[in-house]
Amino acid sequence: MGKGCITATKYFLFLFNLLFFLFGALIMGFGLWVLLDNQSFIAVLQEESSTLKVASYMLIGVGSLSMLMGFLGCVGAIYEIRCLLGLYFTCLLLILIAQVTAAVLIYFQRDLLKEEMAGIVNKIMINYTGENRTADVAWDYLQKTIKCCGWTGPGNWSENVQIRNSSVILYPCSCGNGSGLPQTGLCESSTPSLPVYSTGCMSSVEDWLLNNCGVILGICIGVAVVELLGMILSMCLCKSVHQEDYTKVPRY
Repeated sequence: MGKGCITATKYFLFLFNLLFFLFGALIMGFGLWVLLDNQSFIAVLQEESSTLKVASYMLIGVGSLSMLMGFLGCVGAIYEIRCLLGLYFTCLLLILIAQVTAAVLIYFQRDLLKEEMAGIVNKIMINYTGENRTADVAWDYLQKTIKCCGWTGPGNWSENVQIRNSSVILYPCSCGNGSGLPQTGLCESSTPSLPVYSTGCMSSVEDWLLNNCGVILGICIGVAVVELLGMILSMCLCKSVHQEDYTKVPRY
């Protein structure tokens, strides 16, 4: 490989590793958002699901490792250090295998994940008290924002412990379609016809999750493409880096 090709490969590898570093930062940021956000539907799932917490920690770990690999790749490319380039190639290969494995597992377990989500939401509605629990606040925020009530409809709230055992007619205030209602807690109705939204939150939530899954899927595909290009360029540069001919060294 000529010197001009080596130089071009080196700077292309540096550019791809810079992109790889930025994609890693995006993945880590998404993982932190899933872990720390307390106003979206993610907070509702996170409060009751250990699986989502583990997934957020995995995203943070993968993003951090991707940023580290991007840094090592940049240093190895600029200074033409073969051991760093070899370590970089090996780590990229392991990360790519892990990503493909995780994607396959998620794809084949999607029905189980959907059932788990429905179970989590039903559990939240049954135990809802309107107090300042993260799940209660997030669920109230969701119902008020997208103007829905319950998971499949307002009838889901009939299983709530306080509503079922109350001597008066109660409904979640965040379900109310009137004005001047509290944002959280349970409100009393003077008539059996409840002033609440008639549609459930399931379709809106599924659309929200699908939209966010598209974002993270796009990021992951972008990272995978950068990983493949980085592996190819690092292999080419590693082979072309000049090595000393130790057979010419005098022996004593």
